[in-house]
Amino acid sequence: MNITFRLAELPDEAPMELLLLADPSRALVEAYLREGSCFLACAGSEVVGEFVLIDTAPDAVEIINVAVRPEMQGRGIGKQLIERAIEEAKRRGAAHIDIGTGNSSLHQLKLYQRCGFRIVGIDRDFFLRHYDEEIVEDGIPCRDMIRLRMDCGGQ
Repeated sequence: MNITFRLAELPDEAPMELLLLADPSRALVEAYLREGSCFLACAGSEVVGEFVLIDTAPDAVEIINVAVRPEMQGRGIGKQLIERAIEEAKRRGAAHIDIGTGNSSLHQLKLYQRCGFRIVGIDRDFFLRHYDEEIVEDGIPCRDMIRLRMDCGGQ
């Protein structure tokens, strides 16, 4: 499948329905959209995925949200999103790129490690502190944020 990427130019161009697939808190999504860059993955004119990058330090970026339309999942688009985010981090001169996912997000954890990220920490009870409603994936309560990092060279 031929996927092209482009930056969402306007805040209302960010696909909220996709962003909320990866993060159910509209308030948190809106907050990090104000400080980050939302990249859109397009198949023709249709937006099929997205990721958001935030500069967290002069030499570091974080992928803060990654999502693929449910009907398009399982086609390698998620991997393309991560690879494009890594390219963008390197273009920005980042020494490393961070990403986090829930302890119950097994598919994402596998994908990120396959793309070269390594686990660097666990933020215990992150989802209990930051979300009002319980998140459960595949019968597993989402409580902890698994933090991963990739060294990019950079500065």
